This record gives sequence, structure tokens and C-alpha cells, in this order.
Amino acid sequence: AAGNGRGAIRGPRARGDSARGSLSAPQPVPRVAEEQERLLRHRPDQPQSPRVLKVAIIGAPNAGKSTLSNQLLGRKVFAVSKKVHTTRCQAQGVVTSEDTQLIILDTPGLTTALKAKRHKLNESMLKDPWESMKHADIVLVLVDVSDHWTRNCLSQEVLKCLSQFPQIPSVLVLNKVDLVKKKFILLDLVAELTEGIVNGQKLKMRYNPEHNSRSSSKTPKISQVSLSEIRAYESHSLQETEKVPEDCSLDSCSDVGSSVASDKEQDPKPCEHKHLKNMKGWPGFQEIFMLAALHGEEVDTLKQYLLMQAKPGPWEFHSGVLTNQSPQEICDNIIREKMLDYLPLEVPYGVHQVTEMWEEGPSGELLIMQNLVVPRKSHMMMLIGRKGKIISRIAQEAGQDLMNAFLCDIRLKLRVEVKS
Repeated sequence: AAGNGRGAIRGPRARGDSARGSLSAPQPVPRVAEEQERLLRHRPDQPQSPRVLKVAIIGAPNAGKSTLSNQLLGRKVFAVSKKVHTTRCQAQGVVTSEDTQLIILDTPGLTTALKAKRHKLNESMLKDPWESMKHADIVLVLVDVSDHWTRNCLSQEVLKCLSQFPQIPSVLVLNKVDLVKKKFILLDLVAELTEGIVNGQKLKMRYNPEHNSRSSSKTPKISQVSLSEIRAYESHSLQETEKVPEDCSLDSCSDVGSSVASDKEQDPKPCEHKHLKNMKGWPGFQEIFMLAALHGEEVDTLKQYLLMQAKPGPWEFHSGVLTNQSPQEICDNIIREKMLDYLPLEVPYGVHQVTEMWEEGPSGELLIMQNLVVPRKSHMMMLIGRKGKIISRIAQEAGQDLMNAFLCDIRLKLRVEVKS
């Protein structure tokens, strides 16, 4: 059984260094593996005073990390799905703007060994987020505020990661704020997720009782915020702001604080788990951002902040590089994304993908044929769908996303077979 997806993109393909400095129209990913490899091996075209920042994005599975990464890059190169564990390994995206380069470390969601076994995830799914932290200059902790079950506290995995590397500046990013109707809830979430401390400031808040009972549908101006600015959204009053004592640490402060090491190379000292179990948030965040990554709302505000945080240092990639992934890896991930969207339960996690053809057609289009190998016939029937509708829809939507990544016409054929 097979399905086809094809389409056309009009307009010239961006090439060379013309895209440097352009955040809105990055150049496409090379569609030939050898060309991408040459670009990755190419010596970076260093500007006179290069600046660089490595950004790790961590959070619970399905918080929107890959969506945010794609928005920061300006082109979809990371797979996105409503199902958990879409991202299977650490991948890097590169934003080049004038003399500054951001290296975005898109990582799998922080998970436990038990959940990894349940979803048949390999060992790298547990190790990659921690490896990203080791190399990061700044870490973005993404929280899905539309999830009523998880939004009120950071997961133990996230807290362990932050406590292991307290010397790395961290930023709290509240995602999907457009889905929260009562905007004053955002203030409560900030207070809980920061343990009432932002950038070394201890914050005590007094709420307006009338406001707690009133629903507000007014969407605030979503931007880089401090608690005092959030107060203006819903007329909350900030009662007191006082400096946290410098000698306050997780062990000695009654209002849980964080001890931040001054030297990044210093060996991290993990926080004992008994302290983390009593914590709902992290008191070491330097900044707070609110955005809606799916729609790109206020993503540029975050991007400009990251560009400003970059430090003098040599670039790691040529300005023409958008990601370190190969074209085939991008294709595999996007096709798997669609399978996650359309297949039930654990079915898509057991599909093995084999690329049979990857070549340029007579009119410059990219011809791709991939076999999807499933463990049993019942899975094959679900993947094909009635009259082939599911497999055709997967091929069509994956083809559209691949056109966005490579900026060329795509002809994608998918075949489904049972593992022999």
C-alpha cells in the first residue's frame, strides 16, 4: 500500500550568505546529504567580532520545545506532534543574525526510565537533555500553561536538571498562554513556578479579592515580564519586593533560594532530592517570558533577548547552516510526526522507516520513497486506513512540511509492509 504527497513552492531558493542577518527568511536546508555535510564541514565565515550563545530548551514532553525551536529558526526543521516523545534525539538549529549566532539545542522531553521503557525509547532519550545542559550558555524551561494537570509545578526531572547546573542562567518560558482564558491565573503560575523569587528578588503579593472571582478574557500584552509587570495585566498589587540574602541557599534559606556559582566551569553540585521533593518551582530564574509558540506570538521578543545575551566567541557553524540534521533525518522525523498524529496508542512508536529512494527528478523536484515497516498486520491496516486515506494524508502533509524545509517541489511515496 502506498500514498503520495506532492506540491509546489513558487519563488527562488535562497542560497549563499544573502540570508545572513535575516531572521524572517532563513535559507532552506540542502536537500542532498553530501551538500549538507560539506556545509557542516565548512569553516565558519567569522565576522570581525563574532558573538555566540548556546541555548538549551528543556521541559516536560509535549511542552512545545520543538515548536518554539522552529519559530526561533524561522523554518520548520524539527518534528512537532501532540503526542509525547516526538523528538527522539538531540538536534541543533542555528540562527545567524549579523555578527551573532544562536545555537538552539532541541532536546527530547525530560522523562523517567519507566516512561522511556513504556514508549520503547532508546537510552539517548534519557541522556540527551542532560548533555545539552553541559554545553549550554543559557537554558529555557518551557511550561505548557494550558495543561491543568502539570502547569502548577515543574517536574522532578526538570528540577533535578536545574539543580545539577545552577551556574547556568535559566529563563522561565510560559507557553500556550493564548489558551488560558483567565489571565490572572498566569500570575499565580509565575509565583508557584519561581518559588516567589525572580532574578534574586523575593516577591510577596497581595491579591484583590474581587479579582479572584472575576473572569477576565482580556489578553495581556505578552512580552518579557517581571512580576511587577504582570501585576498591571490584572490590577494585582505588588505588596513588597526585597532582596534575597546573598548567603541564602537551598540548605539554609527558609524561603527556598538558589546558590548560583560564578564560574561556569565549576563542577556542578547536585541538590539533594529531599529538597526537590518539597519544591514546586525553581527560585533561580533570571527572566520570565510569556508566549504562544504555535502562532509565533512574542517569539521574536524572546529571540531578541537571546541575541542580546550572546557573548564574544567564535562561531561554530557557517552562516549558511540552519540545522545539523541530515536531510534524511528531517524527512524521517516529519513523517513520524504525522504518524503520531494519525495513529492510535503505541502503534507509531513501533514503525521502522527505510528510505528506498532519494533523488532529484527531471524538473528539479525531490523524489522520495520510504517503506514503513510495522510488526503486525493489524498495524498495517491502521496505517493504511480505509481506502488508503490515512497513509495518503500522512504523505500529503509530510510533503508540505518537507517543501517548507527544502524549498522545492516534493514527490513523496510511502509504502507499508509487515515485518517478515
